[in-house]
Amino acid sequence: MAVPTTAEPAEGLTSAEAAARLAAQGANALPAAREERRWRLLVEVVTEPMFLLLAACGAIYLLLGDRGEALMLLGFVVIVVGMTYAQKRRTERSLAALRSMASPRALVLRDGRPQRIAAQGLVEGDLVLLAEGDRVPADLVLLAASNLAFDESMLTGESVPVSRSAGATVHAGTLVTGGTGRGRVAATGARSAIGRIGVSMATIAPQATPIQRQTRQVVRQVATGGLLLATLLCLLYGWLQGDWLRGLLAGLTLAMAVLPEELPVVLTLFLSIAAWRLVRRRVLARSMPAIEQLGATTVLCVDKTGTLTVNRMALAQLWSERSGAMVPGASMPADLRALLEHAVLASHRTAFDPMEAALGAAGDQWGAAAPASWQPLRDYPVAPTLLVMSRAWRAPGRLAAVAAKGAPEAVVALCGLAPARAAAVTAQVAALAQQGLRVLGVACATADAAALPAVQTGFDFTFLGLVALADPLRPEVPAMVAQCHAAGVRVVMITGDHPATAIAIARQAGIATGAAAAACLNGPELDRLDAAQLAARLAATSVFCRIAPQQKLRLVRAFQAGGATVAMTGDGVNDAPALKAADIGVAMGARGTDVAREAAALVLLGEDFGALLAAVGEGRRLFANLRKALVFIVAIHVPIVGLSVLPVLWHGPMLLMPAHILFLQLIIDPACSVIFAAEPLEPGAMRQPPRSPSMQLFDRAVLRCGLLQGGGLLGLLTGMYLWLQDAADMARTAVFVTLVLANLGLIFSNRRWRAAEVRPTARRNRYLAVGSLLAAAVLALVLGVAPLRSLFAFVRLDLPTVAVCMLTAVLGVAWFELVKLVAGRGLAGPGL
Repeated sequence: MAVPTTAEPAEGLTSAEAAARLAAQGANALPAAREERRWRLLVEVVTEPMFLLLAACGAIYLLLGDRGEALMLLGFVVIVVGMTYAQKRRTERSLAALRSMASPRALVLRDGRPQRIAAQGLVEGDLVLLAEGDRVPADLVLLAASNLAFDESMLTGESVPVSRSAGATVHAGTLVTGGTGRGRVAATGARSAIGRIGVSMATIAPQATPIQRQTRQVVRQVATGGLLLATLLCLLYGWLQGDWLRGLLAGLTLAMAVLPEELPVVLTLFLSIAAWRLVRRRVLARSMPAIEQLGATTVLCVDKTGTLTVNRMALAQLWSERSGAMVPGASMPADLRALLEHAVLASHRTAFDPMEAALGAAGDQWGAAAPASWQPLRDYPVAPTLLVMSRAWRAPGRLAAVAAKGAPEAVVALCGLAPARAAAVTAQVAALAQQGLRVLGVACATADAAALPAVQTGFDFTFLGLVALADPLRPEVPAMVAQCHAAGVRVVMITGDHPATAIAIARQAGIATGAAAAACLNGPELDRLDAAQLAARLAATSVFCRIAPQQKLRLVRAFQAGGATVAMTGDGVNDAPALKAADIGVAMGARGTDVAREAAALVLLGEDFGALLAAVGEGRRLFANLRKALVFIVAIHVPIVGLSVLPVLWHGPMLLMPAHILFLQLIIDPACSVIFAAEPLEPGAMRQPPRSPSMQLFDRAVLRCGLLQGGGLLGLLTGMYLWLQDAADMARTAVFVTLVLANLGLIFSNRRWRAAEVRPTARRNRYLAVGSLLAAAVLALVLGVAPLRSLFAFVRLDLPTVAVCMLTAVLGVAWFELVKLVAGRGLAGPGL
């Protein structure tokens, strides 16, 4: 692998340089066989059962000598194939865009400042910053490394992490398991090691959702039943009327009428549209099943920092045993200045953590930054058993200056303070935490630079004092929490903060009120509880503090054991098990690690609480609109099937022919994919309890309402047919016109299932108006143009018959509304 010979500046490339190299080198991604995919998608469309049935019908018409009917069917096939292909291509493009958004990210130095970009935008020569939990986005040559370790199992098969130092090459796709570092991109895309062996980067893998699996099962069952009915009808027609060829045509027509071929397309479109709506709400769906489950969420477990608070910390107070509490300023006493200096020394110079960034900014403002000549010798990261991090610096001479910061009780224990001093520090921590401040303890030590101990406890630390940082609550959070409670979603805060800080923020947010405001379960207490005791505490506890990442997993499982559907937020490497175990894992996009993103089903790009609530609402909207579309599909198929069968049983001519079925398909698919998908959330739906996770998309309520609506319409159309049956072409024309008008009314009727109707938005009115006018225009064209009229076997309708058609359609709409009032309670509940 050739390292770029051009010496890039230490602050990285400029945006212009990166753009020029990206145009020359191409994206940092493996090439995809897009054209092959288009052809494969076209083959999938034209080999669907509906189009095979149409081809068979066209062949029969040719055998019957009816070339005009065969050519019309062929024209319809081209139109419907084009519509289906366009819909599926749109879905493919949407999912491809989502895969691109969910690809690994990279923190690079561009224009002299850190920027988080998609890994696809990396070019050779870029300077990449690495930290624990990052997925290496390209082949890099390390320029600096601090305790860097990598999981290279995807390339070598070796599961044990390996250490890498400056000058080493690390490969795309490997995982940073510890430490920090910086590297220059040496190869991207197909030129990287992973590209040369043909292994693609992690993306959203196609997977069948529970709803899609359920749909396939329903389609298989209906198709099997329809095939049996079609065979029976073919035999019956041939036996009763002696025309076996037309009997075969009648059987194929019935199969077309029964087959719910639009269901898979509708479901895929609904899921992809919902995913795009979530992206507009700054929520990236990496897993389609998560969208389905959002509406069933009953417990929302959220972190404090960045989710409830603005994640922009600022140093608020300094406290030492000698000087007491003071707001930082130019006239600080020497002991408080030393306290701030060591808090800065315990942080990284290029800080990405909000607390470290706030300390660094305060150090620069008040002249307490480390001398530029000092170089870091060793980092001692936070451990589960010791919530303190330390940094050793090379100071003048042989001594190393060591600074530590972390949880106050851990720093107190590390310094070995006497009980009286420890009690005074604990009291001050509680006083600061009750103000909603984040409190850290700070300590210092010196050591021989040539013989640093292996662990932090090997230093003789001196306690310096406390630093308190403010991270205010987001102004919209209290209202959002109240909306969650109104929607039956319990909000639980899980944080590593001090109990007093956690309770103060929980009170401000409205998460803990009344007696529950004083209830807080901390990590050590959690470890002492067995499963039964923890289950009893969960009911009365909404604030969990001093929780280590690995303890989140136990909390998730405890909530699930109690029957809850759990959404959990997280951002660290150790959060991955809890994110995987949760029903809906939510990673924090900006500050989250790639490991957390890969484990999560959703990624919050904006990291605010409002996005989570919007995602829950979108989940409810998706499920409700799918059920509306399903009721419509069931209802519209009932009269089509009935009108295909009844004339045969009465020894009459065929009433509906393949061309008529195709014409109706041109109404069904757009209605389901555009109008119902565009419906907003039902009024009051976010003031209802969540639906049960066991609630099926296809349940008795959907089938009952669809069958009743469709059955009533079939009765009206049958009455019209009997009235006009002496004139077969007149009966066919009048029944078909009424069926089209009634289907338009069915769309209007099934948009809303709650009693509290709201005024439709301008966009929805536009969809409905354009769709209705288009259907009416096409129907008028068919009836008004003689060649088309003859191809459909229609005749001109006189005004009295047109009036009867319109009256029957109005009676159909009245019947639809009556069904909603009497039998639609199951649809107007939490499911909608």
